[in-house]
Amino acid sequence: MSSRRLIVIGGGLAGSEAAWQAASRGMRVTLCEMRPGQPTPAHMTGDLAELVCSNSLGSDLPDRAPGLLKQELRRLGSLILACADATRVPAGSALAVGREAFSRAVTEAIAAHPLITVVREEISEIPEDLPTVVASGPLTSDRLAAHLAALTGAEHLAFFDAMAPIVAEGSIDQERVFRASRYGKGEADYINCPMNREEYEAFVAALRSAQTRPLREFERQDPRFFEACLPIEVLAARGPQALAYGPLRPVGLTDPRTGRRPHAVVQLRQDNLAGTLYNLVGFQTNLTWPEQKRVFGMIPGLEHAEWVRYGQMHRNTFIHSPSLLEPTTRFRGRQDLYLAGQLIGTEGYVGSTASGLLAGLNAARAAQGQGRVAFPGTTMLGALMRYVSGGGGHIEGAATACPAPPEGDFQPMKPNLGLLPPLENSPRKKRARQAALAERALADLERFVEEQGLLDGVAFPTLHTTDEGAPIV
Repeated sequence: MSSRRLIVIGGGLAGSEAAWQAASRGMRVTLCEMRPGQPTPAHMTGDLAELVCSNSLGSDLPDRAPGLLKQELRRLGSLILACADATRVPAGSALAVGREAFSRAVTEAIAAHPLITVVREEISEIPEDLPTVVASGPLTSDRLAAHLAALTGAEHLAFFDAMAPIVAEGSIDQERVFRASRYGKGEADYINCPMNREEYEAFVAALRSAQTRPLREFERQDPRFFEACLPIEVLAARGPQALAYGPLRPVGLTDPRTGRRPHAVVQLRQDNLAGTLYNLVGFQTNLTWPEQKRVFGMIPGLEHAEWVRYGQMHRNTFIHSPSLLEPTTRFRGRQDLYLAGQLIGTEGYVGSTASGLLAGLNAARAAQGQGRVAFPGTTMLGALMRYVSGGGGHIEGAATACPAPPEGDFQPMKPNLGLLPPLENSPRKKRARQAALAERALADLERFVEEQGLLDGVAFPTLHTTDEGAPIV
């Protein structure tokens, strides 16, 4: 067992995964999380790996990019995926979790690991004499953000992120909604609020004229939105049918009362294990709370809804990773410093988890005198990391790097199959091509894991449930 210590700054998904991976390889880890003593504008609790924007980790289909990355993470012994699988709630082909149960499972697993110590305090500067993983997330504290800016010499970029509101299931008018998943995939996991053309047009008009929360001074300095997480009112402003072709698209759904496809549909997804809370899919917003109650109350079935949590918007920051990081997550200016999570532009829950896993794995390998690794570019993990690191740096055993983002135009990236290099004999049909890409990725991952001995002696997280149904390690 290594006597080396590792400091992990940030107890989100990336930091928790990094701590677990390093400890599973024998490192003593100090995981530093400033919450609950130092709150953020978005978090509600002090739990590790708290989910903020949504309770969905995206598609779990193996031939979709998010599903492929989940398959890779499961193969690599991800704690986050183990906890997500143990706390999943019905969501069709997506992996959604009971928000509170998931965070509790991660928190308890980390607390129970004999080599991990959790310290609840803000870290304002990166230690100079210890291997460190910085996974402080998009809501990095001002003091640590200033230290990072001084260390990297690069200006932090900023975008706005938002959270969707949550309603109590018992307050939904069941006479006006129906349960179904698109195209009948999975069970009837979503509550669907159908709109006819008149209802949709009235809703859009109200949404486009609704009052938003004024931006604070630091937010007005850089008023940009992240394209993959646009507030619903910003999307509505793009055109009268923008929502009908976006989050309210009715494809794959038939209203059983009319036998026809609605003009538009608002979908609600289960948010907790008990099935008492539902969130509005795609309804991230910066509307004032009274306006949310008024405008969203126009949605059929939600006229008298009990709003458990209103939507919010907050500023997120990330670094210009292509000029600062290697595909291993190592900071190019220091041998024992690694960065991971949304801070480096691996967007979304699963992408953040993936970069945290790689950072923890490589921190442990380097401390034990082994070589750092970057996964083959044919895997989703490898391709994503090559994108955010600019596609640079040759690593022994790694495949050809993927294209780097345009100079000066770096934006956070979610996993997508477009990052993977093309197949030599690519099928013409889309589904067959997706399946072939996934098959190649998993085969190359398996080969790479065996060649590098990445899992030798590593124990996978094993979760079971208590008599009350709570998952524990």
